[in-house]
Amino acid sequence: MQSMTVEQLRAATQAGGVESVTLKGQGGTFLVRIVTRSGSKALLTKARSHEPRRFGNPITALNVLRNVGITAGQFDARDWNPAEKTQTAGNRGRAEAMRKAHQAAAYTEWLAGEIQAAIDDPRPNLSHDDVMAEMEADIAALAGR
Repeated sequence: MQSMTVEQLRAATQAGGVESVTLKGQGGTFLVRIVTRSGSKALLTKARSHEPRRFGNPITALNVLRNVGITAGQFDARDWNPAEKTQTAGNRGRAEAMRKAHQAAAYTEWLAGEIQAAIDDPRPNLSHDDVMAEMEADIAALAGR
């Protein structure tokens, strides 16, 4: 079976080369199977690979098909089993990545503010030896309790 990207499907549809499209359930996902006017069969694949494009939600697949100009087709849910639906990165993965990026940016902004506040502090600077002596005195006082 051949592969076809969304852009290839759009071009074939506009040229009148698509005979039929079937939204086929397989496990917990849906695949788009395409039959061209020449009789060749293809699966809708991801843009930069030959890996089938899997849809966890048939509505998403229907939206993609409608956007390329396909408004009629077939639906086959015989082999679809929603219990087999696997969690994919999809939007959830992107949302988590964005959440982590925002947290990192917020932390970086907070840290830059703390550093700038320390730089702007008008109190005199202490030497490393003075700070260490003060800490050792604090530790000794705590140990002596």
